[in-house]
Amino acid sequence: MESPSVPHRPDPAGGCPHADNARLLARGAVAPVVLPGGVEGMAVLGHEALREFLQHPEVAKDARHFTRLREGRIPAGWPLLTFATVRGMTTADGDDHRRLRALVSRAFTPRRVEELRPWIEELTGTLLDDLERAAAEADGVAELRRHFALPLPMGVIGELLGVDPEFRDRLHHLTNQVVATDIGPAAAVAANRELVAVLAAVAAARAEHPGDDLTSALIAARDEDGDRLGQEELIGTLVLMTIAGHETTLNLVTNAVRALCGHRDQLEIVRKGDASWADVVEETLRWDAPVSYFPFRYPVRDLTVGGTVIPAGTPVLAGYSAAGRDPAAHGPDADRFDVTRPARPDAVRHLSLGHGAHYCLGAPLARLEATVALERLFDRFPALDLAVPENGLVRQASFVGNSVRTLPVRLRPRTGGVRG
Repeated sequence: MESPSVPHRPDPAGGCPHADNARLLARGAVAPVVLPGGVEGMAVLGHEALREFLQHPEVAKDARHFTRLREGRIPAGWPLLTFATVRGMTTADGDDHRRLRALVSRAFTPRRVEELRPWIEELTGTLLDDLERAAAEADGVAELRRHFALPLPMGVIGELLGVDPEFRDRLHHLTNQVVATDIGPAAAVAANRELVAVLAAVAAARAEHPGDDLTSALIAARDEDGDRLGQEELIGTLVLMTIAGHETTLNLVTNAVRALCGHRDQLEIVRKGDASWADVVEETLRWDAPVSYFPFRYPVRDLTVGGTVIPAGTPVLAGYSAAGRDPAAHGPDADRFDVTRPARPDAVRHLSLGHGAHYCLGAPLARLEATVALERLFDRFPALDLAVPENGLVRQASFVGNSVRTLPVRLRPRTGGVRG
């Protein structure tokens, strides 16, 4: 066990974060960490401390405030480099952030999201057919992430961005490489270069054949006025939208299915109508956040947060999975999955989709996709269960994303009622 004076080293190979989070929270709301390559940083873990930090006016997203990077002491193959250097909303501050967010926000208004509902429901039905066919070919067992939880958000974000279907599998593989924290320098550089190249090809295709999609709209903004959106910002925005637009929802749906399979009493509560599928989504976001530690923010001066000084220029991780189970905010039963948990005021609502100026722009879409997916999945397969024990599932190779690599499920009970 680490002593209180030893910085925490998030495991680059991933793993379940909750035991580490509980231990760290018992020591304080903010913890020093050592990132891959021996880079010193901090993680904000406590709910109230994280809420304060995320909206603090003297906390920046622009990597020019990252002291070690500015001084040339971060190598090109550092696995977390893309999170710092990609050009787009998540690495912009002030007027630049507002300009970039305004260009994208039109695709995520409540009205636009609700207009997508019939198409999302149709796609969900098609994917459930695919899931059933896959199970029929494998003795009743199907890999839910591959056949359902991934193609749903990838299909939706692909449609929004105008990404042709032949690009989508490759984009998922590459974005997986980008969020991996156990990747080697050469592989990290190669994955980033290929991701940029693929999205540049997508942009070129949309420039030649514009459509009613966000990429075409961004290209029009670039061509109309380069001051509104430069080429590097265009590609950076596509990188960010591709990653955030499907990885978060993929993990959210996966984690919700795991939670319900492990808590059949909670599933029964929903099926009886005593809680809604939206309640399941919100409790999953809190209890098993799809993002564990999100990079990066940088104090522009020394800041005291949660009783700990964070030096200016330090790369800081937002500890969403820890904040979601912080007993100081969510009570002594914070580690219990409970879909009937009373609605909380904004001050103690979960932070898993962010807070402040950088609150997740796609939150309404992610919630809609996950709610439709879970309701339709369990309506069609009410006895769906894990095909392997929870502790036999392999975790993602990342301390950024929080989920498992695969989710084999049995759609119906075995003959004779034996659960898989």
